[in-house]
Amino acid sequence: MKIERKIIENGILRVTTSDERWYGIPQEDGSIRYVPSVTWICEHYPKGIGFYKWLASKGWDEAMALKEAAGDRGSTVHNAVVAMLKGETIRHDSAFTDETGKQREITTEEYEGVISFADWWKENKPELIIFDKTVIAPDFSYAGTLDLLYKIKGEAWLIDLKTSSEIWPSHELQISAYGHCFNEPLKLGILQLGYKRNKKKKFKFTEIENQYELFEAAMKIWKKETSGIIPQQKDFPAEVKL
Repeated sequence: MKIERKIIENGILRVTTSDERWYGIPQEDGSIRYVPSVTWICEHYPKGIGFYKWLASKGWDEAMALKEAAGDRGSTVHNAVVAMLKGETIRHDSAFTDETGKQREITTEEYEGVISFADWWKENKPELIIFDKTVIAPDFSYAGTLDLLYKIKGEAWLIDLKTSSEIWPSHELQISAYGHCFNEPLKLGILQLGYKRNKKKKFKFTEIENQYELFEAAMKIWKKETSGIIPQQKDFPAEVKL
């Protein structure tokens, strides 16, 4: 089983396998407290009849291949957007890391997604507060990485970036869980990039109603289904050098 261990910020360790993701949070006594990721918890929420009809129409193997390809595309577009927010210039042949950890040139479809984010940014002119930031639940029950927090016309918005053509219930739970990590009320939204159904702008912005109560339900299912599972810590240091 492939295990990815990565220190992301402030000593926080992210441990990812094919079907698990944990965040290791350093404690004052030197120990590490592991909490599950928001996305892993959300995967345990029922996906709805639309998803299962799609799954039946594709078959398991094809559906899994499409899911992996979509994950690679989403990770690459996300990494390109983060680079752009840091002030970098993105070209059609720029290279980024995909979901598998492989460095490769961005595809035409992914580049269109990056362009659509730039178009949305120029149109709305948001005041950026933070981006690509790890957030932790007040009770240390979960953690995750948010995409964008910004202000427009004095209102604070928490936004998650997606490259999918649909907004699934798990997406709504995900952004709601991130919002719960803040002391102030935030407006929630999902920005779909490279959105092919919009022929002109190639993006779609959707305001999301807070679904934190449903996220709590998903967390109860997660706890039931993963009872006894512990993080994969097997003999891998966070870093190594000579």
